[in-house]
Amino acid sequence: MAAAQRIDEPSPGAVTASASEAADGLGALVPASVFLQAGAAEHVDAYSLGAIWPLPWQREASFGRLATSIEASLGQWQTHGQRHHTRPFAQFGFTPSLRFYPDALGGHWFGEAGIGANVIAPAYHTDGKRFSTAFNFGDHLAIGRELGADHRQELELRVEHFSNAGIDHPNPGENFVQVRWVVRY
Repeated sequence: MAAAQRIDEPSPGAVTASASEAADGLGALVPASVFLQAGAAEHVDAYSLGAIWPLPWQREASFGRLATSIEASLGQWQTHGQRHHTRPFAQFGFTPSLRFYPDALGGHWFGEAGIGANVIAPAYHTDGKRFSTAFNFGDHLAIGRELGADHRQELELRVEHFSNAGIDHPNPGENFVQVRWVVRY
């Protein structure tokens, strides 16, 4: 006969809402984290801020933990070193990500990968390259670490590639190296 589970204990793998989330009904709308990010590519600097929502899919394994999230970001790209004047470009992104916390590194280091949809307006161009579409994909790889006594902050080093995946040509793409600081509520 199987042992009975206490009613007040969540089942393994269950996702539970906090009392305040349940009380106000806005739990799914309120992000769990916010971030500031700065990055650079050959002739452009990028700055963004955003919010992150954890998704319910998580898995524990003998070698670590997998978790998923989705983020929304708003940023600005600023070209520099151009023959013509510098020009700002607005960037809005929506990106699901998969994160891995390896047990071998103490559970506070992580690796992350994601791919999402972005709008860069007007269509990005420098003296040397031109995107043919405002809609682009952004895919990233990151390594990071949780910080602080309560692990409510993170610092990440990221590499992100933006391109339209061949929807239209030219499609030169742009590669950024980025630093991200995250604060969890």
